[in-house]
Amino acid sequence: MRPPPITRRPRAPAFIFDVDGVLLASPHERAWREALAGFADPRPFTTALYQAQVAGKARIDGARAALAALGLPDTDRLVSAYADAKQRCLERIVAAEGVTAFPDALRFVRALADRGWPLAAASSSKNAEAMMRAVPLSPDRTLLDAFAARICGRALRHGKPAPEIFLLAAAELRVVPARCFVAEDAPVGIRAAKAGGMTAIGIARLGDADGLRAAGADRVVTSFDEICIEHIAPPSSGDAA
Repeated sequence: MRPPPITRRPRAPAFIFDVDGVLLASPHERAWREALAGFADPRPFTTALYQAQVAGKARIDGARAALAALGLPDTDRLVSAYADAKQRCLERIVAAEGVTAFPDALRFVRALADRGWPLAAASSSKNAEAMMRAVPLSPDRTLLDAFAARICGRALRHGKPAPEIFLLAAAELRVVPARCFVAEDAPVGIRAAKAGGMTAIGIARLGDADGLRAAGADRVVTSFDEICIEHIAPPSSGDAA
């Protein structure tokens, strides 16, 4: 009698999270605004400008984009000093006030982890891992511990909207891009996820759903509580890489 055939159980799809504005209510926007003192009037640095031009970018790229959006001349001369000032502001705010995680994000991460989904955190910020390490997920684990892959603050050849950061996350999880979901709150991140062949979920906490849809988000929600994990269809029948 022949033994029953061995079947390979397909691996669960992967979920890749941006950090700032998705998992954490981190004060990056505030730090960018406050750091403008001495460079430019901070009042035109609105949330809309931050989301459209700065969010999701590496520090130097974000500084350059902010100064250019504000119409400052000679941005190349100012960009390093502004980026450094922003980092000092961020460190001061975090030291004084700490970091807050979004409760819906913590619930969603726990639910995915309980179901065995491979998880990654992918952020342009070099501060992301330290911030997540400060957030408890359970009595003996931090938020950072939930992620098998952590692509945070690495020197990349191409920043968002290029997909390099998300493709690295998929590779480290050993899941093909077509089976990856990406949660992003910035249009530049949505474009990066789509460029990588992934399913992009826009997290519109700031009333910016239209911008995320325009960037190509496959779905837009205001809270992770709107997502029923059991109803998420795998993007592809492909298996792990």
